[in-house]
Amino acid sequence: MNRWLYILATVLICRASARAEEDFYKGKTIVIINSTGNGGSYYNIAQAVARYMPQYIPGHPAIAVKSMPGGGNVLATNFMYQNAPRDGTFIATINNSIPLNQVLDGRGARYDAARFNWLGSTGTYNSVAYVWASAGVTSAKDIFRREITLGGTGLGSSIVIYPSVANNLLGAKFKIVLGYNTTTELDLAMERGEVQARTGSYTGLQDDHPDWLRDKKVNIIFQIGGKRDIALSETPLLTELANTEEQRQILSLVSSPIALGRPYLAPPEVPPARLELLRAAFASTLRDKNFLADMAHMHHEIAPASAEEVAQIVMDTVLAPPDIAEKARAAMGGALPQ
Repeated sequence: MNRWLYILATVLICRASARAEEDFYKGKTIVIINSTGNGGSYYNIAQAVARYMPQYIPGHPAIAVKSMPGGGNVLATNFMYQNAPRDGTFIATINNSIPLNQVLDGRGARYDAARFNWLGSTGTYNSVAYVWASAGVTSAKDIFRREITLGGTGLGSSIVIYPSVANNLLGAKFKIVLGYNTTTELDLAMERGEVQARTGSYTGLQDDHPDWLRDKKVNIIFQIGGKRDIALSETPLLTELANTEEQRQILSLVSSPIALGRPYLAPPEVPPARLELLRAAFASTLRDKNFLADMAHMHHEIAPASAEEVAQIVMDTVLAPPDIAEKARAAMGGALPQ
């Protein structure tokens, strides 16, 4: 009999908790802070999350997206850590370089990524290094045998960071040419033969230049991320090019932003029951068939990562041994993430 009383009490407590959260959120608006500007994948996905997530939250609050660009995404991150209400009415999508920025640079950072309450990620999207086929480079081994002209925008951009690390840490022979204002200009430079290679998002390559892949105009020589993309199962990760365990740790650290994908967070100290509700609602949104249809229409790949998975990547990043962090900084050669 006592067992049944315990079960009944547990059910009643759960119902009371659900009613309390419904009463809290009813008539309220949740704000999603976006650390990038209006437009682009982070903003577009956040707008879709705002459309579909309310149905999974008791009380069905409205959700609005507010962009807060600036300071290399640090402005919004600082706001979420220091100023955002901690009651479950503010969440954020921040650039995936934020935890690594805390470790390697830290300028202007007034946050501790380890103390955020991570909700999950809309999915990872590996970057790739690819070379124009006429250059005759067909595998990762070739980047250590011959000079390859690689185009880039600026030192802090991800498309320059990874070839810089490959040069400085592994001995690759990329000749990095900077000065292109946009990736569109860079792609034209590849077609004209001004440069032979570049790095960038694999999904971006698929969307922007499907003919380059279909007609084998480029060869993908390695990829950057936490694990191999299922469509590139034979292409090595940058971490797999390491010759020592120390090199692997350094490469894992600099690859951590890619592994995070497009993460979402809540501020520290959100009430535990409300935080679990937000995590569950976010996860349900990423499985919603209408949300996924919208993402497919916008050519945004969704491969959700759980709150636990994201938190582990963040902890591994911010708790990296100081000597590994220092050697990662040196390997970047001044090309810190933006």
